[in-house]
Amino acid sequence: MSEIPELLERFRRGPELLAALLTGAAGREFDFAPAPGKWSIRQIMAHLVDSEMMGASRFRQAIAEDNPSFPAWDQDAWAERLDYARRKPSECMETFRRVRRETYELLEPMQPDIYARTCVHPRRGPLKLGGLLQLYTEHAEKHAKQIQALREAYRQAKNAG
Repeated sequence: MSEIPELLERFRRGPELLAALLTGAAGREFDFAPAPGKWSIRQIMAHLVDSEMMGASRFRQAIAEDNPSFPAWDQDAWAERLDYARRKPSECMETFRRVRRETYELLEPMQPDIYARTCVHPRRGPLKLGGLLQLYTEHAEKHAKQIQALREAYRQAKNAG
């Protein structure tokens, strides 16, 4: 899998990307949602932390066990019952950065063949460890784009009002 080094580098840079996009955000901007039922930056950051912790466990399980199956989790239930609307974005960023770094430090020195190990994702089915790496790499990048769009929508709403 020749794409693994590039994926690992993108995975490593995920926290930097998010931190850069959050620079200057404060107060009401963290809680701005463009429509009812859409997540705010605060909620996205809380989701990213919980997802990253889930991912850290999944990576470890896929490395240590043979073809493990991962449990599903309901992100909307987590958002509601874990009160994402009250979590502190700065603390979420800190936790995301720490968990991502620890997982990166686990994955980076692994031999290339480890990325062919298989696991079973609850929604995607059979997946290789390299595919799991891609999934979590793209997850942070997708939410980074969402945060960027939210910040722009907030600026537009603020200027219009």
